[in-house]
Amino acid sequence: MDAATLTYDTLRCAEFEDFPETSEPVWILGRKYSIFTEKDEILADVASRLWFTYRKNFPAIGGTGPTSDTGWGCMLRCGQMIFAQALVCRHLGRDWRWTQRKRQPDSYFSVLHAFLDRKDSYYSIHQIAQMGVGEGKSVGQWYGPNTVAQVLKKLAVFDTWSAVAVHVAMDNTVVMEDIRRLCGSSLPCAGAAASPADADWHWNGFPAGAEASSRPAPWRPLVLLIPLRLGLTDMNAAYAETLKRCFRMPQSLGVIGGKPNSAHYFIGYVGEELIYLDPHTTQPAVQAPEHCRVPDESFHCQHPPSRMSLAELDPSIAVGFFCKTEGDFNDWCQQVKQLCLPGGGLPMFELVERQPSHLACADALNLSLDASDVERLERFFDSEDEDFEILSL
Repeated sequence: MDAATLTYDTLRCAEFEDFPETSEPVWILGRKYSIFTEKDEILADVASRLWFTYRKNFPAIGGTGPTSDTGWGCMLRCGQMIFAQALVCRHLGRDWRWTQRKRQPDSYFSVLHAFLDRKDSYYSIHQIAQMGVGEGKSVGQWYGPNTVAQVLKKLAVFDTWSAVAVHVAMDNTVVMEDIRRLCGSSLPCAGAAASPADADWHWNGFPAGAEASSRPAPWRPLVLLIPLRLGLTDMNAAYAETLKRCFRMPQSLGVIGGKPNSAHYFIGYVGEELIYLDPHTTQPAVQAPEHCRVPDESFHCQHPPSRMSLAELDPSIAVGFFCKTEGDFNDWCQQVKQLCLPGGGLPMFELVERQPSHLACADALNLSLDASDVERLERFFDSEDEDFEILSL
């Protein structure tokens, strides 16, 4: 049976390779574990990540399009996973753990609802596929890491509950001034409505009752996505140590990439092997009314995760980081600067204070939705009619 058509029940009964018996530490999204003494903690951490796979029998995309993403949606699902990790950190915290049959907070189900396979969920396969049309991708076409990063940035505009600032760093360059300007904005997102009253923005230590005039600009939690190419046809081994260092940062959201036309969500490493969640399993779509608890067992990987040699990684990837506070961002910058020191590994991207003169202006790198994007998404969210046309496949 092809891996892309495995059912969830088949998956649970399959044999999975356990972690190797090694003294090497296991790193999962900024957390360090020992395989000998903390195996249960490793598996609990992995199981707590939201795992999005191919689904079938969901409402047709655009009313007339695909009802399954098997065979084409793996990078879209990986994009969902890396962004879901950001929202889990935003609303639940990195130390939150999912346990089967244990009651979870309402904010967990709110995050999960944002990714369900329906047209009105913020980051559903429907929304990502439709928004990708503006990036030159027809519905049902495979995405690369940069495309899915750009689409997620546009979709986040509508998610005023999370109110995150999404920055996609282009040209292998992260400009600190651009990010501080973006995260210090008084609006939740360019073009979006004001944030809800309960949005817990960070006011740099000022108490809630402080006078507004004495407060500095609030810091919007940052989702930083950095599309990279680490070689021509194969990954340059000189980047290996730097990539591993990224998984050790507490701000790590992991990496999306994989092999040609086969995407994975990488959440850590052990030795010279990357640890990843694999979307190439087809499960039935889960439907749940708004504000209801979602049957969530199939959204969590309850077996040892997959592994692959770091040398097999396709050079086209996107690295993700989440900085909930300005202090988190400043700490991240210091860690990145350490990579440039002798013995720190070959830097994968450049960190600069201001926009280099040879690049486009800062605003051009962080354009929000254009008019066609807004019209398409408003139509998608608000229309009662399921029958409007999409691009033919």
